[in-house]
Amino acid sequence: MSYAGDLAPREAFDLLHEDGEAVLVDVRTEAEWTWVGVPDTAGTGRGPVFASWAPEDPAAPGARFLAELERAGITAGRRGPVVFLCRSGKRSVAAAEAATAAGITPSYNVLNGFEGDLDEHGHRGGAGWRAEGLPWRQS
Repeated sequence: MSYAGDLAPREAFDLLHEDGEAVLVDVRTEAEWTWVGVPDTAGTGRGPVFASWAPEDPAAPGARFLAELERAGITAGRRGPVVFLCRSGKRSVAAAEAATAAGITPSYNVLNGFEGDLDEHGHRGGAGWRAEGLPWRQS
């Protein structure tokens, strides 16, 4: 594993509350943030950072993403863990790996993401942040 590890959604939520330096980065797309909802971390005094993971350049995967993190103050040598979340816990693994490679440590992935994988009926929502009853909101 090339990043700090995976956290269950509740573990990620607890870490964000217990460590005043921890930050949640939602790596989904703007459409997902708008139409599906976002984690509500207001109880920590820090909102999530929104930075889409889209490895658009095969020669430098994640370069734009890392620049977005930098604009949000998430750089190598920062204090505190960075917790990455996506829809199902796959893009956030790639984001945590890219962040770790850039010296942003420790970087974690949230298992099952915000709404989990598709079920046998082709629906999401049976696992992840929302399914565990953690705070979230829609616009």
